[in-house]
Amino acid sequence: MADGLSARDIFVRHGLIAEGDAGTPCDSVRDLGGLFVIPGLIDAHVHLCLNPAVRDPLAQSLPEDAILLGEMRERALAMLRAGITSARDLGGGAHLELRIRDEIREGLLPGPRLLCAGQPVTSPGGHCHFWGGEAASVEEALSVVERQRSHGVDLIKIMATGGNITPGSKPVDSQFDDETLQQVVSRAGQYSYHVAAHCHGTHGIRQATLAGVQTIEHCSWVGENGWGRGFDPSVVAQMSSRNLWVSPTINSGWRRFQDEAFVEMVRGNYDRMKAAGIRLIASTDAGIPNIYHDDLPRALPEFARFAGLSPVEVLKTATSECAEAIGLGKIAGRIKAGYSADFVAYDRNPLADLGVLENPVMVVARGEEIAL
Repeated sequence: MADGLSARDIFVRHGLIAEGDAGTPCDSVRDLGGLFVIPGLIDAHVHLCLNPAVRDPLAQSLPEDAILLGEMRERALAMLRAGITSARDLGGGAHLELRIRDEIREGLLPGPRLLCAGQPVTSPGGHCHFWGGEAASVEEALSVVERQRSHGVDLIKIMATGGNITPGSKPVDSQFDDETLQQVVSRAGQYSYHVAAHCHGTHGIRQATLAGVQTIEHCSWVGENGWGRGFDPSVVAQMSSRNLWVSPTINSGWRRFQDEAFVEMVRGNYDRMKAAGIRLIASTDAGIPNIYHDDLPRALPEFARFAGLSPVEVLKTATSECAEAIGLGKIAGRIKAGYSADFVAYDRNPLADLGVLENPVMVVARGEEIAL
């Protein structure tokens, strides 16, 4: 399998994939005969602080920190047991996900390797304003960036457009002028931070592209005529010229879309994006209503359906290519000497049936086998 392995042994030392051969001494041996092994899955867009069972975003902050941290630890473990060994957390209000990240790094908590954005930069009353990242000017937007840096984030998130879960926010609307977006990206770049931009509306996609973000989240092409109907080839050309990645957050909830005309329209958008060289990565927006944090294995067949991807292509979007896009390309996403020993085993071939991904028989993260 591309970026995985075929009929050979896996040697693990000190949490890394190691060079070796059949005669290499090992502390322990596991027989993986008859199993199919892929690199650990990566979800490029989750929210650990959100409870998928709660529909009201304003009610999400009601639990006390100690209770919420316990729930977040459970979500992290659920992700790991599903074979998700790395993820980006793209927003929360109290920086609790950074505590979870650090507990995992220190070996105190089983969970995926996390990259965390902290509080997203948003407009006053804008999308996810309740997380505390409101900014009414360039200066205030840069102050939000600096506050995230002081908390030790790994990247910056900006809400370039409105969103669905925030009352009074419209996905089609841009939330900032061009200068604000450009200044945020520039300041983030000074600290070697990637910028992930939440973009539903076409105008916001254009703004984020020209500002120089690394990933466009959602990329829904919302125009005045509705979802997906604002597709703009000129913006796609600009995205391609800047080598941007698109994180479309296609999750298992997309199963509800069965209208063939809508599916074909959306698939056509992705086909034109791919033809222009736009690269896609797997993401779910886990934490939004009804999308649980272990959703990625269930989501990948839907991603394949809407984006017109083959099984091997969709697995790359959730392993090697996702790792490259989010800054983990030299650490994770491949079963290769020197990389983190993150891999998942199945008793059937996921290339023949992506549904197999829902039932791993073995998960290894940073060289440690996870109890399933």
